[in-house]
Amino acid sequence: MTTAPVELLTVPEVMARLKVGRTKVYDLIRTNRLVSIKVDGCRRIPDHAVRDFIAGQIGEAA
Repeated sequence: MTTAPVELLTVPEVMARLKVGRTKVYDLIRTNRLVSIKVDGCRRIPDHAVRDFIAGQIGEAA
């Protein structure tokens, strides 16, 4: 069994995927609605965290 490598996204990449601004991305991180890590002081968001966030939002809307 192999697992796909985790792609780490930058804040601007997440902004583009979610169609929101920088402040909103950092707000989602601060409120623990979007998982992130720091790599040498740079914030990175795993691609699966963005997918999980979107799926959660869709689930809440249903």
